Amino acid sequence: MTNHKAGFVNIVGNPNVGKSTLMNQLVGERISIATFKAQTTRHRIMGIVNTQDMQIVFSDTPGVLKPNYKLQESMLAFSESALTDADILLYVTDVIENPEKNKDFLDKVAKQTIPVIVLINKIDELGKDKEGKNVNATNQLAEIVENWQKLLPQAEILPISAKNKFGTETLLKRIYDLLPDSPPFFDKDQLTDKPARFFVSEIIREKILLYYDKEIPYAVEVRCEAFKEDDKRIHIQAVIYVERDSQKGIIIGHQGVAIKKVNIEARKQLEKFFGKHIFLETFVKVDKDWRSNKRELDSFGYNPE
Repeated sequence: MTNHKAGFVNIVGNPNVGKSTLMNQLVGERISIATFKAQTTRHRIMGIVNTQDMQIVFSDTPGVLKPNYKLQESMLAFSESALTDADILLYVTDVIENPEKNKDFLDKVAKQTIPVIVLINKIDELGKDKEGKNVNATNQLAEIVENWQKLLPQAEILPISAKNKFGTETLLKRIYDLLPDSPPFFDKDQLTDKPARFFVSEIIREKILLYYDKEIPYAVEVRCEAFKEDDKRIHIQAVIYVERDSQKGIIIGHQGVAIKKVNIEARKQLEKFFGKHIFLETFVKVDKDWRSNKRELDSFGYNPE
């Protein structure tokens, strides 16, 4: 294929800076979970943008953090692997983050020889100081840009608001300029590298993140056990794993009210995602310490290799 560009554009950064929101805006589909809670993305998720003369393979990664258990070790490995196989690296920060947070990872970004673009997200939140008083947004942004230029002098810096789609078209044009000449890596009608069952699990997990408090969402994993599709509907069976019996009781709720809400909201989103009627059955099981068991993590797809 002549006059065609293609490449891997990997998105990295700390938790809660808007990486998944950006990914979804760039790809045009809800590929990554995007909620208000930190540590939402656990896997490395590809989203593919195709035009006649271009293919961009975006890769969303978990937020960078210092791991406290094996699940978080796998999440960090996904993020670090994104530094080794990118054609372009997008480092996402925001207007309130300490630029030197997780300095070890930032030092690795600074050593990259590929193009790096620092995206200062959430610029719509500029205009107030830490005490909530009105300040000059332009001056605020200039100070933030200056700090990042010192930390990553080789990087380009682009202010954006992923939520409001500000700067995303400019970003896509810049990515196109930087992409190498290459034939496509995936079929032109392909949207992601993940199978349908993966998105079933992610959509159910998103609802749990939204509707349960404290540590419950982080002790939960979801596995799609059955996915049977015909012309009109999809029959799905999914298992929600927790670490303790007490967590199982919270997930189910009094007389099953809590899990029923999760099922209703997940089914609505699954129908929108797949474009078919969904029959969803969920079951809750206890799998003690699954977050710290390598064999269990491998079975859930947390092996970054």
